[in-house]
Amino acid sequence: MTILVVAEHDNQHLKAATRHVLTAAQAIGGEVHVLVAGQGCSAVAEAARTLPGVTCVKLAQGEALASAGAENMTDLVLRLARGYTHLLSAASAIGKNWMPRLAAKLDVAQISDIIRVDSPDTFTRPVYAGSVWATVRSVDPIKVITVRTTAFQAVAETGGTARLELVTGMTDSGLSHRTDLRLNILSRPELEAARIVVSGGRGLGSAERYRELLEPLADKLNAALGASRAAVDSGYVPNDYQVGQTGKVVAPDLYIAVGISGAIQHLAGMKESRVIVAINKDPDAPIFAVADYGLVGDLNQVVPELTAAL
Repeated sequence: MTILVVAEHDNQHLKAATRHVLTAAQAIGGEVHVLVAGQGCSAVAEAARTLPGVTCVKLAQGEALASAGAENMTDLVLRLARGYTHLLSAASAIGKNWMPRLAAKLDVAQISDIIRVDSPDTFTRPVYAGSVWATVRSVDPIKVITVRTTAFQAVAETGGTARLELVTGMTDSGLSHRTDLRLNILSRPELEAARIVVSGGRGLGSAERYRELLEPLADKLNAALGASRAAVDSGYVPNDYQVGQTGKVVAPDLYIAVGISGAIQHLAGMKESRVIVAINKDPDAPIFAVADYGLVGDLNQVVPELTAAL
């Protein structure tokens, strides 16, 4: 068996998600290769070469790959796919964008969002917003898999000495192109990689109260800020703060839920956190069913007291 992991990066730095996917790849067994595709991303390939367990890094560079568009990424991986038994990517916005297209082109079923490797052809994945785990066995000759990164520990950043191979001849399909890119520059840790997450819900009442109550707490803890879908829909914070089934899946060491009732869609995105702390005035809120520590009280009083005590 030979496995190809498609690296996630910003053309300058290798993202931690790739190291989590590598753990899943190594659980499958066999030789592991990493594909780095982008523009001006040689430094990313060099970083990938040092990852333990990787025997080969394939580097494909060109303007057509600068934005990791679905059409061009699919065409590139299709060129390489026949030499592999498994194709893996993180179950991120980028991976979810082009991996289904790849599976369709290969005429195989995609196995999405796996949380456990049971054998080289059998995997466990959550269904029904995480309330049920399904064990899926694939008989396809090539397995196309996206990995829930929070379910796997990351491999170390160094320790490997993989060889480097260049992939050339990439052309632009012309089917789509990126017209704009806007990046949110955050002073806090990235939500999906943070060790501590402070999330707020609609119970905060307004965007102003969200900032006034949660930002000082997050600053004290060096935590990332998150939110429930209700808070996002109410306009308290941007969409990229959303934690849940239709947002980001996180599993930090500490997750603090403030004014979040605990709808099943939200729980699907955070219930694997190591320690969950819930603050809510409703003693019957569903969030308390998954919380390790719960505090029933007025968040307008409790959160400032907690912040002051830190």
